[in-house]
Amino acid sequence: MSDASILDAATAPSHWPEGLTRVPYWVFQRPDVYDAEQKRVFQGPCWSYLCLETDVREPGDWRATAIGEAPIVVTRDDKGAIHAFENRCAHRGSLICIDDAGKGAKQFSCVYHAWSYDLEGTLTGVAFKNGVKGKGGMPPEFRIGDHGPRKLRVETIEGMVFGTFSAEAPALRDYLGPEIVSRVERVFRGRKPVVLSRFTQALPNNWKLYIENVKDSYHASILHLFFTTFEINRLSQTGAIIVDESGGHHVSYSQIARGPTGNAEYSAQAIRSDSQYKLADPSLLHGFNEYPDGITLQILSVFPCFVLQQIQNSIACRQVIPRGPGEADLNWTILGFEDDTPEERMARLKQANLVGPAGFISMEDGCVGGFVRRGVAGASDELAVLEMGGHDARGSESRVTEASIRGFWQAYRARMGI
Repeated sequence: MSDASILDAATAPSHWPEGLTRVPYWVFQRPDVYDAEQKRVFQGPCWSYLCLETDVREPGDWRATAIGEAPIVVTRDDKGAIHAFENRCAHRGSLICIDDAGKGAKQFSCVYHAWSYDLEGTLTGVAFKNGVKGKGGMPPEFRIGDHGPRKLRVETIEGMVFGTFSAEAPALRDYLGPEIVSRVERVFRGRKPVVLSRFTQALPNNWKLYIENVKDSYHASILHLFFTTFEINRLSQTGAIIVDESGGHHVSYSQIARGPTGNAEYSAQAIRSDSQYKLADPSLLHGFNEYPDGITLQILSVFPCFVLQQIQNSIACRQVIPRGPGEADLNWTILGFEDDTPEERMARLKQANLVGPAGFISMEDGCVGGFVRRGVAGASDELAVLEMGGHDARGSESRVTEASIRGFWQAYRARMGI
């Protein structure tokens, strides 16, 4: 399908080269591309992370979230079922829920004109529907059942709630595929997650630049000096990447090498691999043996915008929310588990300092996308080069590859029709 088939023909972008190794910078810049993504990706046959089941633990609990730019409400009804619907009043389009979360709700009422909805998002009442003193009101043909916000399909996996607008999307586990499902299950191991903290980080770049960064399996031990200084992640360590058949989902993992690893590979490339800085409190890195497979770092992504993180004992869900062609929000939810001991909980809290907008590791990720946005500002028709590790989008025993980034663009172009 040609570029012009989904975008304004009068302003159709330059040709996107065949293959997966070139990406034109206009895809991060153009408002018409961004608008098309809202329909084809975020409201297309994809599953998006919404929240945790524990966020809506009891009947009447609810949480506001989003898929792309569409605001969403997730609820639990009196029978224990979880629902999700668009946070948009069917009357004049106002938000139904203004706060981020709540408990004990019996119904929702729009503050603008008091149209009311039940916990499934069904319109149940219209204020002054019959007018006042026989005057005004809705016409006789108005039917409440004909109106309401859009409802989503909802499924859960390991205590996480996902939703989709699409009736064509496969079941969630089929969408993820067996390898990704097994890696999600590996992190949770059937344990019930609890929220230790949550915060939102403003990203000064297009949402896809952050997703590229997450899928870039070899930048971590170059960009993040903390990783190499304290030997949390080096490319010389054991690890691999997994890319699912669609290309859209991936896993990158590694193990801390036991014993000295040396800096030979980094010295040969003239790459810095440590710093003069030390930790005032080295216990930040004193974790516990949580996973019998010995994997100390696993980053998992689900197309389009979800990341599940295990960095040592730091577990987190990351949700990327587009806010325009040049900005996005990154919602962090830092997790523990109900059966954590006090010592394990303290280790997780300390290691939470590794991530977030000021995290020892992820601080750089929060700004490097902005560096790219600024660097390509005048080069919309130029191309990024993605040839590290070959030309395909398959898993690899080496993390010195851009295969999972190529996989993202494979899935993206399939959804966008370009």
